[in-house]
Amino acid sequence: MESMYKYIFGPVLSRRFGLSLGIDLSPEKKSCNFDCLYCELEKAKPTDKIEKEPNPDDIVEEVKDYLSKNKNPDVITVTANGEPTLYSKLGELIDKLNQVKGTSKTLILSNASTINDVKVRQALKKFDIVKLSLDAADQKTFEKVDRPLKGIKIEDIINGMISFRKEYQGTLVLEVLVVKHVNDKKEVIEKIVEAAKKINPDRIDISTIDRPPAYRVFPVDNQTLYEIASMFEGLNVNVATRKEGGDVKKVHLDKDDIIRTFKNRAFTFKDIETLFDQETKEEINHLLSEGKLKTIKVANLEFIKSI
Repeated sequence: MESMYKYIFGPVLSRRFGLSLGIDLSPEKKSCNFDCLYCELEKAKPTDKIEKEPNPDDIVEEVKDYLSKNKNPDVITVTANGEPTLYSKLGELIDKLNQVKGTSKTLILSNASTINDVKVRQALKKFDIVKLSLDAADQKTFEKVDRPLKGIKIEDIINGMISFRKEYQGTLVLEVLVVKHVNDKKEVIEKIVEAAKKINPDRIDISTIDRPPAYRVFPVDNQTLYEIASMFEGLNVNVATRKEGGDVKKVHLDKDDIIRTFKNRAFTFKDIETLFDQETKEEINHLLSEGKLKTIKVANLEFIKSI
């Protein structure tokens, strides 16, 4: 049976935000102005636009349909097969989502590259939670780890985040993703700490590679993460670790939904056991045997992902 959803996927268990229903603003093609080494999406040439942008009403109808049939997730997460703030109708979308979200909070996951765009900033201020990435605070490391479109300067991004914090009334989360031998040096982290203190977010999430990356790069160990976290003295720091199952209502996905969801997110066997009902788990095993899903190993964890 063909999936009835084109733009929403999941829900998935987020290490940082709980049960999350995802909204993909670029389902057909990766659209991002970065090509991060650690991205769980496939590598792609950076771009500054989303082609074939979806209609906000079509997205919201899918969200409404899902919420009418399922328990509200902790968050409704606006993301993209790339960078969601490249979506030109973001302001219209968040206005409509806020009307239908119920008890869920709205969240956007952004690389912060467009934080100085007035239109983007106005849209971001309407989200309950804004998560911005800061993997480096010097241009050389920034270009090495995040591989941005030419002309994007990390200094401009940091200054934009500092001023956005003064305007934004919601929860601002800064994420620092650490890649072994790339942005884990003490002097690199010290510059990030300096910038973070100026930004003054509500929370800083320190994490490392947790899912199969686009390039052949590696995570740091947990001890290193905690040592790095200790450098952010005076700030609210969280070391993002994998959540255990907890009390999660089992989710049913049909064949096409599984393929779409596993394309956007790789799942461990524990994720699958925690999240999905028996029929969905049987379909996942069937798709594995057909070669439509594959297993990948990262940092001693096995993941399942769409081919």
